[in-house]
Amino acid sequence: MLKEFKHHIKTNFPLLLQRPFLVACSGGVDSVILVHLCAQLNLDFSIAHCNFKLRDSASDADEESVRNLALQLNKKIYVTNFDTSGYVSKNKVSIQMAARELRYAWFAKLIEENNLCTLLTGHQADDNLETFLINLSRGTGVDGLLGIPSKTASLSRPLLPFTRAQILDYAKLNNIIWREDKSNQETKYLRNRIRHNIVPELKELHPTFLQNFSNTQTYLQETNILAKDYIRLLKKELFISKKGITEISVQKLLSYTPLKTYLYALFSDYGFTEWQDVANLLTAMSGKQVLSRTHRLVKNRENLLLQELKEPNSDVYLINKEQDILDHPIHINLKEVADIEKPEVTTIFVDKSKLKFPLVLRKREEGDVFYPFGQHGKKKLSKFYKDIKLSVVAKEEQWLLCSGSAIVWVVGIRADNRFKVDDETSKILKIKLLK
Repeated sequence: MLKEFKHHIKTNFPLLLQRPFLVACSGGVDSVILVHLCAQLNLDFSIAHCNFKLRDSASDADEESVRNLALQLNKKIYVTNFDTSGYVSKNKVSIQMAARELRYAWFAKLIEENNLCTLLTGHQADDNLETFLINLSRGTGVDGLLGIPSKTASLSRPLLPFTRAQILDYAKLNNIIWREDKSNQETKYLRNRIRHNIVPELKELHPTFLQNFSNTQTYLQETNILAKDYIRLLKKELFISKKGITEISVQKLLSYTPLKTYLYALFSDYGFTEWQDVANLLTAMSGKQVLSRTHRLVKNRENLLLQELKEPNSDVYLINKEQDILDHPIHINLKEVADIEKPEVTTIFVDKSKLKFPLVLRKREEGDVFYPFGQHGKKKLSKFYKDIKLSVVAKEEQWLLCSGSAIVWVVGIRADNRFKVDDETSKILKIKLLK
């Protein structure tokens, strides 16, 4: 196994041969063997152990065992204790989720503080099969069937090609001591029920079941790479980015079959999960939207608009009479001038005496009206937005410069007639939007 592991590291994890890294060690057989294999290859690593204080003296014995292992191998060790039960109560999560969140946050901190290249965990082939079955039982897409990735940006799992049987044989052959967590035998946990009741039956079906499963996952991963390449090309064709908003043609989306499969492939990376809602959005009225935790999809006439969710901003910004520049949230320059220059969409000229200071920069409010420059009479702002075909998202992002409750400028789009320069004007104020 050591020879295979050495070849595997050289071929697939060459960075481990060049830079120091961290190994997570619980004291169980998988992580202990991982530590021993890395030590046998003279790799530069430290050990990290989490004591979750969930099994009384057994948890402390695990900690002592890992400390002794580090001492035996002359390796630096990091140990931390967690109030896992307190975290569960405070955050309303399961014990398993609490332990996961606590340990990975701590591992990330260790890696950053000590300039380590990655974290190694002891996940192996049987873990991969168990994860596959868990995902299958809960319902999943292709990503869930791919199992545990061997590498991510912050994690490496070099034991995935090796079975639990291989690891146990190596441990026994080399007289390596490890700790057994008795909770791993309790079938009240889904993973343990699969491990003890289902996986043995599957292995009975065929003597090389686990290897066949591993090969199948490799084929799935290769097929998934082809699919992702296709989706990447499709997004390049469909997704048109404009000022932080992505526009997607509804007509083009409706031409793809099976529709929900395409919607999943195109939008799952943005946190969407309710695919019927997304499909319904294609034929909904303008203004309807579907939210994920990070993004929203908005129907806007013939398109969907994809936008990252931002913190709500209800702030109002004031510009005093003596102020000549506003830096945030947009850049506006104010300057008295003698004459009107050639008009630009980013610049307006107003009669300063008609303004009531401080000027107010805000977003639209219900019932807003203004008197569009170059037109007669007043118009509801909502109707003006509709006439110029401003998208649903753009309406929400649009800033208004106001004098009291009166709109002076739909910034960057249209000024208000009431503040225009005329024959009676004595002071001309130039207001420019700086991009």
